[in-house]
Amino acid sequence: MENKIEAGVAAVKVLENWGVSHIYGIPGGSINSLMDALDKEREKIRYVQVRHEEVGAMAASMHAKFTGEIGVAFGSAGPGGTHLLNGLYDAREDGVPVLALVGQFGTTGMNMDTFQEMNEDPIYADVAVYHRVVMTAASLPHIIDEAIRQAYSKHGVAVVQLPVNLGWEKIPADGWFDASQVYRPLKFAAPEPAEINKAVEILSKAERPLIFAGIGARGTGKALVELSRKVQAPIMVSALAIDVIDHEYEGFLGSAVRVARKPANDAVANADTILMLGTNQPFIDVTNMFKNVKHVIQVDINPAHLGKRQQTELTILADAQKVVASLLDEVPQKQESAWYRANLKNINNWKAYTDHLENDLNNSALTLYQVYHALNEVTKPQALFSVDVGDVTMTSVRHLHLKEGQQWRTSGLFATMGIGLPGAIAAKLDFPERQVWSLSGDGAFSMVMQDLATQVQEKLGIINVVFSNQQYGFIKDEQESTNRGYLGVAFTGIDFAKVAQAMGAHGFTVTKLEELRQVFAQAVELADSGETVLIDAKITNESPLPVEALKLEPEQFSNEEIEAFKARYHAQLLETFSKYLQEEGLLNNHGSIEQGGF
Repeated sequence: MENKIEAGVAAVKVLENWGVSHIYGIPGGSINSLMDALDKEREKIRYVQVRHEEVGAMAASMHAKFTGEIGVAFGSAGPGGTHLLNGLYDAREDGVPVLALVGQFGTTGMNMDTFQEMNEDPIYADVAVYHRVVMTAASLPHIIDEAIRQAYSKHGVAVVQLPVNLGWEKIPADGWFDASQVYRPLKFAAPEPAEINKAVEILSKAERPLIFAGIGARGTGKALVELSRKVQAPIMVSALAIDVIDHEYEGFLGSAVRVARKPANDAVANADTILMLGTNQPFIDVTNMFKNVKHVIQVDINPAHLGKRQQTELTILADAQKVVASLLDEVPQKQESAWYRANLKNINNWKAYTDHLENDLNNSALTLYQVYHALNEVTKPQALFSVDVGDVTMTSVRHLHLKEGQQWRTSGLFATMGIGLPGAIAAKLDFPERQVWSLSGDGAFSMVMQDLATQVQEKLGIINVVFSNQQYGFIKDEQESTNRGYLGVAFTGIDFAKVAQAMGAHGFTVTKLEELRQVFAQAVELADSGETVLIDAKITNESPLPVEALKLEPEQFSNEEIEAFKARYHAQLLETFSKYLQEEGLLNNHGSIEQGGF
């Protein structure tokens, strides 16, 4: 008698062979053959029941960002599948591999306009690098295997639509196979020596060099610091790459434009040479960020990115880590430069400003800066941060003191609100022994707060911090710049601690500075014991410093404008970059980046 296996079980075994450890979704009639298969394989692959398919897809995307491995989510036909789209577009825009399994009415009812049956293929054609409808049971495991290979090789989303009856049909047990054991990712050879020699020549002649590192430079932190000191070039990063460099490195500028730190904007506006490493930063061209830069060296593994955002003198199609290693071997040690010293002074001034905000003991109202200070005091060396979109993205870039070994992830190019909580679920499932934080504004958290129940149900020791000020702060600041007034940016507050308690989590409300230390210490203790925690920090609604639109230069603004600006943003300690350039004998300051694009 021929040995048989259900096609759905074979498909789940393909997932297992590819290393998939957990899968997110909500069951439904059109996906129930997959549920049967997951039940049979429950010892090998963990099903995570989310409360909204969007959260499942965003968790799958963030899993891929934290691990580099494919994330998997599913939804039933019609609304279950379309709910996945927000997370799938996040994965597409950030170029990470995700597989979406979408239910479909059985083959006997397809194309009959029956209940929740529709032509789903056009829905997923735009978001996916690979999208197929399974036509036969025998082809189901092969299509799952193909979808995973395509998602990995094309750095994107694969969608497989599964007519429910096919998963229950039996196929020969030896009639399928997968490529999990033989698949190999593309690896780039070492950069061409001639290209390295040219890069060395450009960097050696540069008077005001700057290193600009993106997520492609992950894993190069120590070598980048060594290269930075050797060529006297401070390091700027894209916002997504804020964890590439240890926060304490003296030459670390942070990121540029709006979700940024002042020293980075100052440096890029005055640099003459930039070494770009693994970044396709989307604001370079729309803000005219490089308008004063004469020489650009761009390193990337994607040929489509070379020369995309700016005129480039030299491009190197290679892995950033190999290029940094080659440059370290070849580039000569420069003497300490006035340019580098000016940037160090500017960085120290910025740190004095942010330290003042974070350690301000005289502010009677609770500020987000004080909350970050309390958070930084209790973060562990291998902590993981899942950060939402909005003001919390910008303030995390400035006030999270990330150390080597810590990671942060968010929604990058797509920038979808609500990503923080799902990302924390993925991070804790992926790294159960590491400390995991979810950081969100109250607007973003409100979008997905139902899945705090998922954290509780899965017994995930996550610390969720909600910065509550009853507004969409980032959008409010945009409306201040572009609109005649404010509309739609304020909302009614929520007692998130009570919501957390109602879901079985530990909820704390903080309204005073003196409450922070005790609450955060208790939260860490509870999370370490596997308990889900939420801290609702009731903060002021003041706007963070707009580093892309500073009013500090006496040559550009009146004393009254400068004083009003400093008073609003508690920026009395901030100095202009031109002061430090002048102190170092570099008088030809070019000014600041044009805002543009906002």
